Amino acid sequence: MAFEGLSSRLQEITRKLKGKARITDSDLKEMLREVKLALLEADVNYKIVKDFISSIQEKALGQDVLKSLTPGQQVIKIVKDELVELLGGTESKVNFSSNPPTIVMLVGLQGSGKTTTAGKIANLFRKQGKKPLLVACDVYRPAAIKQLQVVRKSVKYPCICK
Repeated sequence: MAFEGLSSRLQEITRKLKGKARITDSDLKEMLREVKLALLEADVNYKIVKDFISSIQEKALGQDVLKSLTPGQQVIKIVKDELVELLGGTESKVNFSSNPPTIVMLVGLQGSGKTTTAGKIANLFRKQGKKPLLVACDVYRPAAIKQLQVVRKSVKYPCICK
């Protein structure tokens, strides 16, 4: 998924910044390079990445670390806040159809986490009292149907997998 690479890169930066009292210019440049690479590898538009990195740089450069945070945690907080803002800043909900079913289609590149995300969304809907049904529609990847069967068994809801 898009944010898994970013998460692992941020954990590595946190490890490198451990024990420092301030975020230096070189620390920030290294961290921003890792964030930029992770976002570009996740196919985020270059202009969006460029603006995103500039915004983080403005907020983080030379910033004193909060008393309860390490520099790595402060940088991650800044990145998290910027990601939330970039993704809309507000929580959005699914508008369920008054005449069921409500259809949710996930589209993305191969290996981007659609099947796993479908399972997580179905689990969320189930917790909200809905009755999710997963349908395998990937006719080109033979393992896709099996993967969906495995995901749905782990959370115990129905699946159309033929």
